[in-house]
Amino acid sequence: MEEVILVNEQDTPIGTMEKLEAHQKGLLHRAFSILLFNQNGEVLLQRRAATKYHSALLWTNTVCSHPRPGETMEAATARKLDQEMGIQLVPAFSHKFLYRTLLERGLIEHEIDHVFTGRFDGTPVPNQEEVADWRYVSMDDLRREIKSRPQDFTYWFRLIVDQPELVIPATVHT
Repeated sequence: MEEVILVNEQDTPIGTMEKLEAHQKGLLHRAFSILLFNQNGEVLLQRRAATKYHSALLWTNTVCSHPRPGETMEAATARKLDQEMGIQLVPAFSHKFLYRTLLERGLIEHEIDHVFTGRFDGTPVPNQEEVADWRYVSMDDLRREIKSRPQDFTYWFRLIVDQPELVIPATVHT
């Protein structure tokens, strides 16, 4: 059973709950999204596995997940990068934001999403239980794709791409 950290709107932990139950009840919880950029400024995307209980087969940022209760964000981001994409690095914190959206099957995503960025020039080794596909894409091409086919991308990723707080590739440090 995977638990998430329930938080208030100031991102202060107020408890824990099983992940699916938190999404069924739409309770605010802590999450993170990682965007890795290569030397050409292209962002590494993943297509979520067909077995995901929400947002399956949608394109999204390099990795997105939830820290475990008692786990630091640094440990959580490093753990999930390795687990999902076979990448060993610790990304840098960029910013955080709160959002809420209705997903398929009555699920509700209600998160304070901590956004992290980093530099990666290699080839990922994706875990097929988590990732159906991957690719690098320029931010300009990505924005055009999202504009023409928003239904192909996760809701939170569409929000992140247009946030002015997002660390641009030229300022990414590892």
